[in-house]
Amino acid sequence: MTQALPKLATFEQFIEWYPSNGVRYELHKGVIVQMPPPTGEHENVVGFLAAQITFQFLQMGLPFRIPKTAFIKIESNNSTYSPDILVLNHDNLVNEPLWSKQSTVIQAESVPIAIEVVSTNWRDDYYDKFRDYEQMGIPEYWIVDYAALGGKRFTGNPKQPTITICNLVDGDYQMTVFRGDDVIVSPLFPKLKLTAQQIFDSAL
Repeated sequence: MTQALPKLATFEQFIEWYPSNGVRYELHKGVIVQMPPPTGEHENVVGFLAAQITFQFLQMGLPFRIPKTAFIKIESNNSTYSPDILVLNHDNLVNEPLWSKQSTVIQAESVPIAIEVVSTNWRDDYYDKFRDYEQMGIPEYWIVDYAALGGKRFTGNPKQPTITICNLVDGDYQMTVFRGDDVIVSPLFPKLKLTAQQIFDSAL
């Protein structure tokens, strides 16, 4: 479970407080939340997907980059998230007032895709971040649940490793579920040739 620190904070207080101790924190509706430490399997999936996606946008000649650490600020509810994989449109960063000093973006135009690899705090990914990324207008959001940690409404009954790709259509996320040998369909990266199982297997 995530561990919440009791102090309510603004974004500015959160950024000023943020320690350099290697621990990840996010701001959830003003509450500073310590994120669970990643497992080796979690990091394997993150590294594999980051490499695959980087190859795609380099092949397509897109001005994208994946920062080591960066934040998405949700202005509507005083939340600030650090996705497991955040693909940024470098061309739009000149329009981001918080980028140069705080490595933070506030515009959907800067975020072509965000990916969360599910940990024990799965409700954050399936509920809070889904809602906030949709409201912000991020065009593509992946929820990669390689260990089937999410609820049965998301991972099936019985639970199965699942990838949910949320594609923004007329302001609403349309969700497509991929399992097993299903070939991943990414609107942003149409030439991506991966099955869900290949992504799950990268955890090992």
